[in-house]
Amino acid sequence: MAGRLKQPTGRYGGRSAEERQAERRHRFLDAALQLFGDSPGFRGTTVAGLSEAAGLSTRQFYEEFRTLEDVLAALHLQVNDWAEEAALAGLAAAEEQSITVRATAAFRAYAANVTGDPRRLRITFIEINGVSPRLERQRLERRARWVDFICAEAAAAAERGEATQRDYRIAAAAFIGSVNGLLHDWQAGWVNASLDEVVEELVRLLLGILRPPGWEVRDGRADSGP
Repeated sequence: MAGRLKQPTGRYGGRSAEERQAERRHRFLDAALQLFGDSPGFRGTTVAGLSEAAGLSTRQFYEEFRTLEDVLAALHLQVNDWAEEAALAGLAAAEEQSITVRATAAFRAYAANVTGDPRRLRITFIEINGVSPRLERQRLERRARWVDFICAEAAAAAERGEATQRDYRIAAAAFIGSVNGLLHDWQAGWVNASLDEVVEELVRLLLGILRPPGWEVRDGRADSGP
């Protein structure tokens, strides 16, 4: 298929072409979350199977996407956006609080989001891997975005005297790898702990990065850990 088919224009049934297109895209992504994130998985899904699950035609599929890989790419970004929105909401709820409170709120919200639906976890950590160089770049770019997220919070904590001043990029990358690995293993049943215990351990790990041995409290701003 060289490219997408031409999109319809005008209004039909009281909805614009843009509204109908958005609805179709939403239905395809919902169906992909079920098929890619559960059974048969991305590699076992066909365009016909996805279209049937979405209640749409293959022609409508090619009006929205070129390949199933395009669907997986869009779904991976959407799942990451949901997790990022949850983490930001957690931070907003703990605004002006200590770094311990903020980190706990952010990671509790993030963890609840990505583990609340096992299909999202599978899309994020399993199905995206090894598909193509393009999706590998996308995966690493989204991980870099999470690294930026951690670095920004670490820098803000350092400015408030709650953490040491240093370049956190390598430490943040290592921490994100720990987050992903621990949550994946917890979801798979390999970690015998509650989700709250997992979050507390992640916060302890982050605080250990922010406050290494020998670090001293500045201006009395530090607080006790979880």
